[in-house]
Amino acid sequence: MIEKLELNHLRMLGALYEKGSVSAAAEVLGLSQQAVSLQLKRVREILGDLLFVRTGQGMAPTAYGQLIQPHVQQLLAMVRALPMPTSIPLESIERSFSISATDHAQRIIVGELLRALRRVAPRVKVKVSNIESASLVRRMQHGEIDMAFTSNGYVPEGLLTTPLFTERYVCVAGRPLTDGSQPLPLESLVAYDFLVVSPGVPGFDGSAGGWFAQQGLQRRVVASVPSFFMAMEYLRRSDMVAFLPSRLLPCDGLFEVPLEKYPPGFQVVAAYHPSVASDSLLGWVLDYVRAQGAAAR
Repeated sequence: MIEKLELNHLRMLGALYEKGSVSAAAEVLGLSQQAVSLQLKRVREILGDLLFVRTGQGMAPTAYGQLIQPHVQQLLAMVRALPMPTSIPLESIERSFSISATDHAQRIIVGELLRALRRVAPRVKVKVSNIESASLVRRMQHGEIDMAFTSNGYVPEGLLTTPLFTERYVCVAGRPLTDGSQPLPLESLVAYDFLVVSPGVPGFDGSAGGWFAQQGLQRRVVASVPSFFMAMEYLRRSDMVAFLPSRLLPCDGLFEVPLEKYPPGFQVVAAYHPSVASDSLLGWVLDYVRAQGAAAR
């Protein structure tokens, strides 16, 4: 039966021990006398003892009531000592923090974040892994990943997101495609073979496929890779073209292809599970990367 005791029952007993009367205990607890009497009745049923009896000076604990008094007070002290999520100093936190991110986000966000965390939370160990959208929700639910940095289009349902910044696309190739004085018409661009980057979810569509269709054009995608840095390496060694995030450029061995118009960019977000929204370390990380993103715009 003792497992049926509730925190409110313990608080009521603590107030009775301290004040020695139902009316005074009710005032401390912000309850009516009737509510306190009903709680005492319930605890008597659970523990099988009167716990308190009336005397000329108020309510006095029974022998059993005296026996459990230090245990009740200890439990209440332990509850009061529970730290709030935001009350733990960052320098005192000793844990691991797991980040899942695209290689673009690892380059733009994670490097600076690691340096900042070493300064403000030196006991935190950081584990970085490549983004895996298909298993992201499950791994966050199980506590395997704390935060993900990716584009908004790759965030599965069930996660919370915080926008960080908007990235724009630049068209690049392993050799110059124009003399630099005039932009390349889109009709000429689609004559080249395309390489697309599809992090986390392999595929040949790419983020700009629908945009070309809106222009009345169709491009020919011949290769798909999971990371922007591998795309750069393949582009240097081929005659393919690709759209890359502007913050990864310039890059040795790649040449920008000026165009008349460009596909829309993408929003980089921080994603996390609702169950960790009150995590003080996660809150600090969110504030830091959001400030960094705003400063870089």
